[in-house]
Amino acid sequence: MNENKTTSKEEITGKIIKVENDKIQDKIIIADQVVKITFKRELAYFVIYSFLGFIVETIFGILTKGVVESRKSCLFGPFCCIYGLGAAIMIPGLQKFKKSNWGIFIAGAIEGSVIEYIISWIGEIIFKIKWWDYSNMPFNINGRITLTFSIFWGLLALVLMRFINPYIERGINKLSKKWFDILTISLTIFLILDLLITALGLKVFYTRLIKENNLQIKGENALIVSDEVMEYNVIKFLSNNIFSNEKILKTFPNIKFEDKDGNIVWIKDILTDIQPYYFKISDKFRLK
Repeated sequence: MNENKTTSKEEITGKIIKVENDKIQDKIIIADQVVKITFKRELAYFVIYSFLGFIVETIFGILTKGVVESRKSCLFGPFCCIYGLGAAIMIPGLQKFKKSNWGIFIAGAIEGSVIEYIISWIGEIIFKIKWWDYSNMPFNINGRITLTFSIFWGLLALVLMRFINPYIERGINKLSKKWFDILTISLTIFLILDLLITALGLKVFYTRLIKENNLQIKGENALIVSDEVMEYNVIKFLSNNIFSNEKILKTFPNIKFEDKDGNIVWIKDILTDIQPYYFKISDKFRLK
């Protein structure tokens, strides 16, 4: 009887040790799993992290300005695409640095800064819009990137690779191939359409804004649509409803442009009758 009791205890102890080892191995697998990067997986990263970026930016707006405001890249979906693009580029690029936290931090700071600079440049060259301007911050390059946010990108890369993406990967792996394809493709199509509609909406908005306020915008010919297009019934309807001043300003509260004298003009300083945020949480913060 004593031997049986002893054996039973050993078996129980062995099972406990095995469970604990399995848990440890499971955590190691989550943290260090080797992921095969495919095109569809890249699209999934883009969509997922665009949404997570929207959440991060919304919280950032609350903490720094005391208001709940839109931090979206699109008119409709809850997406902040710079985060999605950053993740889609950074995750494959950071795979080789996963063994070192410093390696992830430095590589993430460099990759994130390059992405941020390119996005800002595209906005200014193609859309003639300044999405952000760091000219008043130290150690900035052309107002597009700054040392402060380069450090932020490095820290974000660490959080991404050590704490967030392993669980994102696990969630993706739990989906069947069928549902993964359906969700990824459908959400990607929605996001692309949202971006295209947003591009059209901004052009219609700026065309109307320039005429109504007699503005002098640098490179305005690339920013506006023709009078013929503005006369289309569909465009008129969209202009008055979907692309209204309130909709655009509430969606892009920090939107600004450069006038022909090189001055940065904030749209909210022109449309003063529209508050650029949804509601204010605290009066201790001041809108820029």
